[in-house]
Amino acid sequence: MSYNQENGGEGMKHKWNIWILGGDQRQLRLAELLAADGHTVHTFALERGGELREEVAQEEELEGLELADCAVLPLPVMGEGSLLNAPLSSGRFPLAGILDRLRPGQVVCAGRVNPAAQALAAQRGLTLHDYFAREELAVANAVPTAEGAIQIALEELPVTLHGCRTLVIGHGRLGRALAPRLAALGAKVSVAARSWSDLAWIEAEGFGVEHSEQLRGWLCGYELIFNTVPSRVLDEAALADLEPDCLVIDLASQPGGVDFDAARRLGVNAIWALSLPGKCAPVTAGRAIKNTIYNILNELGV
Repeated sequence: MSYNQENGGEGMKHKWNIWILGGDQRQLRLAELLAADGHTVHTFALERGGELREEVAQEEELEGLELADCAVLPLPVMGEGSLLNAPLSSGRFPLAGILDRLRPGQVVCAGRVNPAAQALAAQRGLTLHDYFAREELAVANAVPTAEGAIQIALEELPVTLHGCRTLVIGHGRLGRALAPRLAALGAKVSVAARSWSDLAWIEAEGFGVEHSEQLRGWLCGYELIFNTVPSRVLDEAALADLEPDCLVIDLASQPGGVDFDAARRLGVNAIWALSLPGKCAPVTAGRAIKNTIYNILNELGV
């Protein structure tokens, strides 16, 4: 159970000193939500994101970072090369330099931590606690991702979702959030999965059933396809089956599930829609990160 409980922080045992370094609108909203709960909050490399509530200290230097109870790095933690992911800053900050300012054993949370970032941290006696890998955050992110995906479809399709022949590839957290929302808008929804247990659940939920390894030859029946699987399920041969006006929206993280080079050659309207929670619902996304960080701090006994 998180400390927050959506009640303004009631039940929290401590007030923490938290630094938020880099990131996008999710981290900005996270800073405001933490400050609203009464914590001491500092931000760095977020100066181009706009005004924050007055309780948030917007820092230009890293002086005092080593005193933080928790340092929160962005999602993903790395941007171009080995730099801190900081799209809302005019500066370029090597991640190694940020980690050098932290003390060994300090609590550091980060999102989508790759092996290179984890190795840099380990060299300095640090562990990066990956909040993006937590199940509670993945579940919370599925809802704004599904809503953002539907928004893109509404903007891009030449037809209504009502009556639209739609395929959702994948029956994980996102697929399970997306399919019923599409059906509620009147779409004719089928879901593709590999395991027989998932296929049985899909049928029990009232959706059409496709086997994700047997899609070729059947994709021509769809006007809209969402992919949620981070592996190449829509290669050139599969994309060649599509009707000319079919819209493909890839929601999978890298490496994605669509051959976009082939899509361009074939004239397929394919969109890779990444990081939708931060783009479509940054307050909701920031709240989900906040609750996950509270859970991590609670588990660590901070």
